[in-house]
Amino acid sequence: MPRCFWCTNDPLYIAYHDEEWGVPLRDPQRLFELLLLEGFQAGLSWITVLKKRDRYRQVLWGFDVERLARMSDGEIEDRLQDPGIIRNRLKLQAARQNARAWLKLEDPVMLLWSFVGGVPKINHFAGRAEVPAVTPEAEAMSKALKKLGFSFVGPTICYAYMQAAGMVMDHTTDCDRYAELQARR
Repeated sequence: MPRCFWCTNDPLYIAYHDEEWGVPLRDPQRLFELLLLEGFQAGLSWITVLKKRDRYRQVLWGFDVERLARMSDGEIEDRLQDPGIIRNRLKLQAARQNARAWLKLEDPVMLLWSFVGGVPKINHFAGRAEVPAVTPEAEAMSKALKKLGFSFVGPTICYAYMQAAGMVMDHTTDCDRYAELQARR
């Protein structure tokens, strides 16, 4: 099956590409989890995060936003000892901060999807050279989220988030998922 240029032969990556990436996501819990995971990914490869995702789910209470918002400094210190996650103090503190900011949102799903007008934006990129790292929509999302108190939400992270959550469809035209996901819309 032809896949996007970024998808390696790792079975975990293939499953993520074939089943999750680019599928429109409107579940607030899953959108929150994905936002945190994209922040944990900053400066690393996505496969690193995918390999640690199950452990994150264990040590971060299933990404329960209310529980994460109450995470103590001591609990952050405990998690910094866990080799099953990315042990970065700033990223763990950002997870707590982002949970607190998320809880203040009246309708996080509507807010996040508002940057693409509420419907997926379908791109028709032929290959790697055409896929941007940042777009005006991602810059607007980043600016708005930072203003609301979020961190680790720069424009590049926001665009990767928009791609992963299906807010933009960036499977390239030579990828089998491109036709499949376009047909769903």
